[in-house]
Amino acid sequence: MALSTKLMLRQGQSLVMTPQLLQAIKLLQLSNIELAAFVEEELERNPLLERADDHPAVVEEPDRAEAPANGTAEPSEHDWSSDEFATDRAALERDLGTDFENSFEADRKIAAAERPEPPDGLSLSATAWSGAPAAGSADESPNLEAYVAAPRTLHGHLAEQLAIAIDDPTDRIVGRAIIDLIDDAGYLTDGIDQLGERLGVGAARIERVLAVIQGLDPTGVGARDLAECLAIQLREADRFDPAMQALVANLPLLAKRDFVQLRKICGVDEEDLADMVREIRRLDPKPGRAFGGGVIEPAVPDVFVRPAPDGSWHIELNSDVLPRVLVNQTYYARVSKSGGSDADRSFVANCLQTANWLTKSLEQRARTILKVASEIVRRQDAFFAEGVEHLRPLNLKTIADAIGMHESTVSRVTSNKYLATSRGLFEMKYFFTASIASTGGGEAHSAEAVRFRIKQMIEAESPSDILSDDAIVVRLKELDVEIARRTVAKYRESLRIPSSVERRREKQAARLHAT
Repeated sequence: MALSTKLMLRQGQSLVMTPQLLQAIKLLQLSNIELAAFVEEELERNPLLERADDHPAVVEEPDRAEAPANGTAEPSEHDWSSDEFATDRAALERDLGTDFENSFEADRKIAAAERPEPPDGLSLSATAWSGAPAAGSADESPNLEAYVAAPRTLHGHLAEQLAIAIDDPTDRIVGRAIIDLIDDAGYLTDGIDQLGERLGVGAARIERVLAVIQGLDPTGVGARDLAECLAIQLREADRFDPAMQALVANLPLLAKRDFVQLRKICGVDEEDLADMVREIRRLDPKPGRAFGGGVIEPAVPDVFVRPAPDGSWHIELNSDVLPRVLVNQTYYARVSKSGGSDADRSFVANCLQTANWLTKSLEQRARTILKVASEIVRRQDAFFAEGVEHLRPLNLKTIADAIGMHESTVSRVTSNKYLATSRGLFEMKYFFTASIASTGGGEAHSAEAVRFRIKQMIEAESPSDILSDDAIVVRLKELDVEIARRTVAKYRESLRIPSSVERRREKQAARLHAT
């Protein structure tokens, strides 16, 4: 077959994702904190964008001063230059026969004599004592934040003690490297094995420096696991005897409340074991938490849901977390008229396009969040009125079909968004739960509601009647919930509730400690 070139026309459909559309989709899934940071970056990058709160009122000022109707001109301020002031001052001194320098000096002496003395022990400047603002302060109040002490961190606290505990410079370098590997809870993270190779020192030296760090405050810091952390604290209290050492070495048995096996291992009776367990509970498993960690951002609601007088629900956006930006059209018109190069005009045009797109995207994002939240409240009306037990099964497709959007859009909108209700603060995704069939063929139950009922049953059980997973299945069937035993076990583990055997041992131990 001979090869030849041909001109062909084809028609097809395709979806092209422009950068603006991709960015608008990204805005949907941002939390209010991430959105505020994004808007701040745009405000710094785009000269045509400005905050609506900071937009000043425009005041028209006259180009020239107009004379009043009676023909006499009002006095106005004059911008004195140094030469004019020197000439007028010399003329005034000749006419008045007064030396301004001597007069000013006399006034200062009189003011100093009349000024009260500062209290004993205080050394205040003349400006501060007289109540006048300091130079350059522009009548502003003092910045109190400048006098606030910096937060004390765990690493800084350990570094200060290390400088006193170790004199050798090489050991100090090794110690600082070890401190950098300690997390906020006070534990030594992975990487201690590669530390010797990285610093070029032996393992014995690292262990010696680590022993010094483990003796610093807070007690238990620098441990590699929970057992070592508890052992350090017990040695500090001089309570790490052989029986306690055996107990610390078998913490998994203690977590399971297997006190029969622990008594055999430790070689103690029931009363001594109870005392040892009480002493273990008084220790701090996370010694570094007293110094805090990183900055924790609180969850701020995006939507408020309040009951209305007519029995419905009033839904509104949280205006405090909605960025309000404006496009400065006046500045754009002024810059466009000034001319400039092609690159300058292209830059300003792109800034205007980006600013207009951002304002529209923020408005569309707010409308979409409100629309999704309104449909969630309508579907979960029984939850807001009655509680978690009346939570209904719900999926993304149901909401998407109701509001005419795609499931992916609903998923992005509900990510990292919160509803503030009279029952607390809930993430939007909390209201999307799986469906569990009913035994009588009636309305299905929400998985979250079933999980809540399991928690209620276990909390209400008595020490003499511990519910097994099979017993919970039977009780749920009496409540018209068709569920398998493995599903009950999965829900129980998700709630971090131990098994019936462990709960029985725990309640027996609690009763023993009470007696």
